Amino acid sequence: MVRRSRRRKLQKFTGLCGREEGLRVKRSCPSCGPEPRGEEKKGRGNPISVQLFPPELVEHIISFLPVRDVVALGQTCHYFHKVCDAEGVWRRICHRLSPRLREQGSGVRPWKRAAILNYTKGLYFQAFGGRRRCLSKSVAPLLAHGYRRFLPTKDHVFILDYAGTLFFLKNALVSSTLGQIQWKRACRYVVLCRGAKDFASDPRCDTVYRKYLYVLATREQPGVTGTTGSRACDCVEVYLQSSGQRVFKMTFHHSMNFKQIVLVGQETQRALLLLTEEGKIYSLVVNETQLDQPRSYTVQLALRKVSRCLPHLRVACMASNQSSTLYITDQGGVYFEVHTPGVYRDLFGTLQAFDPLDQQMPLALSLPAKILFCALGYNHLGLVDEFGRIFMQGNNRYGQLGTGDKMDRGEPTQVHYLQRPITLWCGLNHSLVLSQGSDFSKELLGCGCGAGGRLPGWPKGSASFVKLHVKVPLCACSLCSTRECLYMLSSHDIEHHPAYRDLPASRVVGTPEPSLGAGVPEDPGGAARACEEYLSQIHSCPTLQDRMEKMKEIVGWMPLMAAQKDFFWEALDMLQRAAGGVGQGPPTPES
Repeated sequence: MVRRSRRRKLQKFTGLCGREEGLRVKRSCPSCGPEPRGEEKKGRGNPISVQLFPPELVEHIISFLPVRDVVALGQTCHYFHKVCDAEGVWRRICHRLSPRLREQGSGVRPWKRAAILNYTKGLYFQAFGGRRRCLSKSVAPLLAHGYRRFLPTKDHVFILDYAGTLFFLKNALVSSTLGQIQWKRACRYVVLCRGAKDFASDPRCDTVYRKYLYVLATREQPGVTGTTGSRACDCVEVYLQSSGQRVFKMTFHHSMNFKQIVLVGQETQRALLLLTEEGKIYSLVVNETQLDQPRSYTVQLALRKVSRCLPHLRVACMASNQSSTLYITDQGGVYFEVHTPGVYRDLFGTLQAFDPLDQQMPLALSLPAKILFCALGYNHLGLVDEFGRIFMQGNNRYGQLGTGDKMDRGEPTQVHYLQRPITLWCGLNHSLVLSQGSDFSKELLGCGCGAGGRLPGWPKGSASFVKLHVKVPLCACSLCSTRECLYMLSSHDIEHHPAYRDLPASRVVGTPEPSLGAGVPEDPGGAARACEEYLSQIHSCPTLQDRMEKMKEIVGWMPLMAAQKDFFWEALDMLQRAAGGVGQGPPTPES
């Protein structure tokens, strides 16, 4: 009775009483105004538009919605699109997601960018060993402002956020009773250092060799005697990955500003390559076996030969492994340094131009378009150009190039059935590609050796890129594979737009062009001859069972998309079962 009397008093004072209790809000688009209607039913008040509320009140109410619902509400009409896109809404959402975030970040829409970065951040992994194989999420540091980069080491994982803070996830990986690697939920994260720009460790794929962590950071140094104030100088700090203890530090002159660091070489002759803001490469050599000894010594910083011999080039980014380095210029050119004859033979198929006395001589790769990013494995590499085309080169003994065969490639070779990848990763003898479908769903494709479960769902491997049995997060942006786990980093930056361009019609590979003579279309790449050869191989099989198996094998060879291959293999299994054969599910073709 008390509640009913209070409700009647509230309705009396607000003047909104009627047969239906409460406030009736109009369901049509508020920006279009009230719909013309006849007389209202007796006893009912006029519907009230959302536009009658103060904008601050609407923004405050919307800020309590989940980020996904705010984005969906902003797509309903022009009014809600304007309200949901306001910086006030995203500022409140950002404070709710990251209460300790004080700075609004940078960019055109700083609060919206910061809120989405913190909403989509996550580090996922899938263990290769054990009985249970599913995607799990790691412990997320609450202080992290999004995730920019990550690196797994022997025992732990390091994460760099967009604010320059490097986090150290201590004792993150433990062994369970089932023999699998899993995350320890109760682990505590530690802030390793602040002001970090980049970090690197041993470039080998096996995390056992990653004993030290090299961090490129900015530190305030006291001024010279007789002057006031301090100067910001770049430095390289070396930490033990096992304990996070700093064991070495080198500081550079304040006039030198670096943005990237990579390592190359063995432990006794570890070369640190530093990329400046102006696109120049400097290097210095460190003996890692002496870093844990309590002594100080001076190292010499020298200009790399690629910057000495080609001073007009401006390097945009670089990648390295234990025996080679790759540089990508701001114009999309690619230059190589190969330091061992075995890797040189695997990459180029010959030792004709290899000079063991001049291992830093840069070699230019001939490419048809501007290269945006790359992935460098031990003896093979992948390149992605401005049109989204993937080019692979190097050793193909296990089918890690994804060309459908196991023939080595001494020059960049396009993988025709893959386009516009999100990221590319090359391991010891396999490759991974993260792609996005037309419905914005993501999938992980892999090729090469499948031993040890490194290609989930394909234990025998594949010479073509096939869809792996991994549930990819919606905002996955980078990946890394070790001997034990497959890692995927999730983070969405609204300022990072796809940089791919549309390929001109005249340059589309495989498009038949009319000949000047009889008007018969050409056969680029010999596709017709290859199909005739495939038919002859099927015809030579004695039984229907052998023909089915040969057809499955040929489907694995053909340059088709992963979804198309899955369709053909499933259809062949259905036909095989209908004919009385035994289907074993989607096969794993081998060349």
